[in-house]
Amino acid sequence: MQRFPDNFLWGGAIAANQVEGAYREGGKGLSTSDVQPQGIFGPITPRKDGDFNIKDVAIDFYHRYPEDLALMAEMGFRCLRTSIAWSRIFPKGDETEANEAGLAFYDALFDAMASHGIEPVITLSHYEMPLGLVQRYGGWQDRRLITFFGRYANTVFKRFGHRVKYWLTFNEINMSLHAPFTGVGMAADSSAQAIYQAIHHQLVASARAVRDCHAMLPDAQIGNMLLGGIVYPLSCHPDDMLETLRQNRQWLFFGDVQAHGSYPAYMERFFREQQIQLEISQQDLADLQHTVDFISFSYYMSGCATADPALQQRLRSNILDIVPNPHLPSSEWGWQIDPQGLRYLLNLLYDRYRKPLFIVENGLGARDVVAEDGSIQDDYRIRYLNDHLLQVAQALQDGVEVMGYTSWGPIDLVSASKAQMSKRYGFIYVDRDDDGQGSLKRLRKKSFFWYRDVIASQGASLQAGESRP
Repeated sequence: MQRFPDNFLWGGAIAANQVEGAYREGGKGLSTSDVQPQGIFGPITPRKDGDFNIKDVAIDFYHRYPEDLALMAEMGFRCLRTSIAWSRIFPKGDETEANEAGLAFYDALFDAMASHGIEPVITLSHYEMPLGLVQRYGGWQDRRLITFFGRYANTVFKRFGHRVKYWLTFNEINMSLHAPFTGVGMAADSSAQAIYQAIHHQLVASARAVRDCHAMLPDAQIGNMLLGGIVYPLSCHPDDMLETLRQNRQWLFFGDVQAHGSYPAYMERFFREQQIQLEISQQDLADLQHTVDFISFSYYMSGCATADPALQQRLRSNILDIVPNPHLPSSEWGWQIDPQGLRYLLNLLYDRYRKPLFIVENGLGARDVVAEDGSIQDDYRIRYLNDHLLQVAQALQDGVEVMGYTSWGPIDLVSASKAQMSKRYGFIYVDRDDDGQGSLKRLRKKSFFWYRDVIASQGASLQAGESRP
């Protein structure tokens, strides 16, 4: 097979709230993640002294990042996608002065990455925001959050711009439709009017961050980040085709606004028919015209859509409720495995936006077993990643411009959906269980050496021929 481009960004992706721990160290304030001890689909639980939240320690990346970065460098990582915890920089969210201890932590982290030749890819808001902004303002439904986010973004641009060339605004921004508290700091039973108004404020904040990044850091690139929730028609019936179009537009709309700079006509029709009247100023419309440099996205699975109510037997998988595809196998957690879907999605996004694409999450959550000799034989993970990367190679040959690939969870971390350690993604095993027990010792899995070889060979070591677990 053809090698991947020489400048391809190979690496992995993590998130502050799922790896750092140290949830009250260094002046950090409480975040929305800190009151979701059972994950983004669990209840909102006010903090009490002695309460258990596995994310309070997570994998202790806050203290152990030198060891973890050394292991990633051993694999040959050229980049690492991570996030800045907003509440480390502005503990309550609405302060006028940043928390120096929080800034200093990321100074040290990015300097350590530079020492290994690992390029930071930084998400400004990844499934968390300062809890104070929810308690005082009701989350993103309040327009003032645009200003607060702008202050935070400009602070980190100024502080870290000499180290960070790649920025993302909001992680999986379209997930607010499925988990509003995680996305926009609002209750799950909030009205569609309120949620879309909050989403509008977030889109404006994202566009202003793009504007400011371009002004402050002319050599940097800033993109958006979508949850790639692609669905296929369950049948070729015209009703299923139109339902598929409708469902895909629900999430593509976020990319359309951020890449094209305005609301698409189909969303204007949706708002009219749902009697949603957004408050949009002329300044908002001008701000939205500051469009992203590249499109980044996650891809784990595909699904199906049908207009037939009798066939809409839905399963909770990933963040989306989807109709399962009868032609695809599933992981232990019910996530369907569709490597070709990644090639399809890459082509769809490139045709739609004509901007560089960055695959910033892709991986397989599975229960790993440590053998008596300390080895972890995770061939199922190797098969999954191998088959997906082969499809990326196909997309490159299709003419799609792909910047890079960062596998999700190169080191085991706390899962977002249910706050589990047992759902492991990493090339690096972390000795900790769902009850918080374990030594936190790091171990190299079989996939560690496999990914090292893939990077070193620029993809030439990938095994042709799709294999199914």
